[in-house]
Amino acid sequence: MSEDQARAGAGEGDTQPAIGATELAGCIDHTLLRPGATGVEIDRLCDEAKSYGFAAVCVNPVWVERAVSRLGQSKVVVASVVGFPLGASRPEIKLAEARRALDDGAREIDMVINIGRLIEGDIGFVADEIKQLTAAAHQVGAVIKVIIETVLLTDDQKRIACEVAAGAGADFVKTSTGFAGGGATVSDVALMLSVVGPTMGVKASGGIRTATDALNLLRAGATRLGTSAGPAIVTEFVNGVR
Repeated sequence: MSEDQARAGAGEGDTQPAIGATELAGCIDHTLLRPGATGVEIDRLCDEAKSYGFAAVCVNPVWVERAVSRLGQSKVVVASVVGFPLGASRPEIKLAEARRALDDGAREIDMVINIGRLIEGDIGFVADEIKQLTAAAHQVGAVIKVIIETVLLTDDQKRIACEVAAGAGADFVKTSTGFAGGGATVSDVALMLSVVGPTMGVKASGGIRTATDALNLLRAGATRLGTSAGPAIVTEFVNGVR
């Protein structure tokens, strides 16, 4: 896909900065987390990510080594998930899972917080868990994204989760696993951005299937999009969706 083909601006009178398909693709984590995913599908995910110029592929830990090998020297990084999708593993298990994924070559870790502990107000537990995984990731120059599972939280709890993630030194807050029902919404992205400001990234994920979905979330302040529909989204965008 050439830059000339990819370039498309915002509509006339739109106050948002213009975005081209190259920039849009560069915000996408091309994701395959289905339990039935096969090695052949992981290879295809990686090949598509290289072809479209996606930011990352996001795979389950068992596929990290394969994805790293398939991507070779490309600019696409490998992200993997920890404590996924429930967030209810013990902290030491999450830490071991993160370290193994990092040892296998992942350079982005998307961790699920212990949602129940957050809801009951055990903020110290949640903060300590994030701090441990953040330290492990940062030790090897990797990025940590904290999944707060917005569909299960009140707005006040979402704010608290974002504050805790920021205080623990994480790089991103992320809306959803996509496995709890619901998904990314414009209102949740705006709320999360209002807490973390420009110092952290906001990853929207769950239910992002069209170019319109993607653009609305980016305009709300998302800096990364987790989706399994990346190729379709970019193609739709190139064909004229604004």
